[in-house]
Amino acid sequence: MSQLSRRAVLRGAVALGVLPFAGCAVARSTNLVPADPFTLGVASGDPAPDGVVIWTRLAPDPLAEDGFGGMPARPVDVEWEVAADERFTRVEQRGVATATPDAGHSVHVELRGLRPGAEYFYRFRAAGYLSPTGRTLTAPPPDALATALTMCVASCSHYEQGWFTAYRRLAGEQPDLVVHLGDYQYEYEARPGGVRRHAGPETVTLANYRQRYAQYKTDPDLQGAHAVAPWLAVYDDHELDNNWADETPEKPQPEFLARRAAAMRAYYENMPLRRFSQPRGVDMQLYRRIGWGALATFHLLDTRQYRTDQPCRDEYRTDCAERFNPFATLTGAEQERWLLDGFQRSRARWDVLGQQVFLSQVELTPGPGLGVNPDAWDGYPANRDRIVAGLKGPAVRNAVVLTGDVHSHWAAEVHERPGDVSSPVVATELVTTSISSGGDGSDSRADVDAVLPENPHIRYFNNRRGYVRARVTADEMRVDFRVLPYVSRPGAPVRTGASFAVPDRAAALNRL
Repeated sequence: MSQLSRRAVLRGAVALGVLPFAGCAVARSTNLVPADPFTLGVASGDPAPDGVVIWTRLAPDPLAEDGFGGMPARPVDVEWEVAADERFTRVEQRGVATATPDAGHSVHVELRGLRPGAEYFYRFRAAGYLSPTGRTLTAPPPDALATALTMCVASCSHYEQGWFTAYRRLAGEQPDLVVHLGDYQYEYEARPGGVRRHAGPETVTLANYRQRYAQYKTDPDLQGAHAVAPWLAVYDDHELDNNWADETPEKPQPEFLARRAAAMRAYYENMPLRRFSQPRGVDMQLYRRIGWGALATFHLLDTRQYRTDQPCRDEYRTDCAERFNPFATLTGAEQERWLLDGFQRSRARWDVLGQQVFLSQVELTPGPGLGVNPDAWDGYPANRDRIVAGLKGPAVRNAVVLTGDVHSHWAAEVHERPGDVSSPVVATELVTTSISSGGDGSDSRADVDAVLPENPHIRYFNNRRGYVRARVTADEMRVDFRVLPYVSRPGAPVRTGASFAVPDRAAALNRL
């Protein structure tokens, strides 16, 4: 497909009125849906060799305070259509799904029977209105190794702290896959000094969370990133509440479990997830494994729902480690067993661990012992040691850890004994900066000097906004840290801050 036509997909302008849906089952009714309900765009996710999830949510008035997006309190039929071409002249599947009020009028269609390793286009229609067009891909056949994979990795998009230009630049990369590692939205009430303002109060109720997701999803740059490729998405803390751990909030909240249930439900309603992730009360099955042929297996973690709260909340304090619970866990026992079993059974060329917080040990100046962050794996060393031992197992040929959370770019080598650079390197860790959280950032040399001298296993650091782009082949992973000079105003260009190659079987970052 040409670059011009792909850009048209990002604009959502491909053939929107050229060809009608065949056998249209839903007539336009301005009484039922008074305006265009597709204000939140479209998305796809969790690809398999024979299918993928396609998503939309109906919201003609997306910022409505009741969280229903201006939709009536009744079900609405939504037609969907999947084609092999962007003009929908070769439609391969179509059907009707029902958007219901109890699901926030969201639609999750789990497609099956598609061709493996293929590009598709999809769209929806409801009450006579036609959605933008999305592009998606199915995973290659399980034994396929030759096909390359281009993926982009993103995290942390704070609406008030910056424009989402990085999402637009990410979409322009034309990736095959987007991995989003959490903090998709922020729960805070509107605060002074931001470049944009949150609508509504701090998110506590289901209506609050629905409204907040809708505000984020009206951003055209975010819509473009969703429309260009399937996503693998996991949450971190701000999808619910800053630094939450299982049933423990950062600060006491009498109705925290009700808030957690609302946040889980809203996250599912607004992301292209499969039915097995649909929440049951406060619980949600989010950790999962996605294969990309024989080339890569993605192990996606949930490091919030099962973690043990640590008694020390203060970041980077020398006395925190002395108070840690040595039996504490980020993953919980069941998820840890699931992950280690996946490593032992791996047949993939690359095992990619998609998770939220820094795995590598980090020291900050003025010296050793200062860099103890109880919110990251540094606060859970025994759990980390077991995971690193699993990465070292004989079935794992190449291990790569993808991380978000910290609003800066890092490239690190993970040693067999974290913190001991004399021990063998068993994996590489690629930490993506934020999309907008933290504002513009800086290129201060002082920031670099605070990190690299005390951390010889860390090969790169940058404090600007952006994302990570990686091209994966059977022989190597080529990694580019993409950087934007500002997010305080829209339209920033993107450049590559640093590039690395990770050769097959080498577990090392080679700067290019």
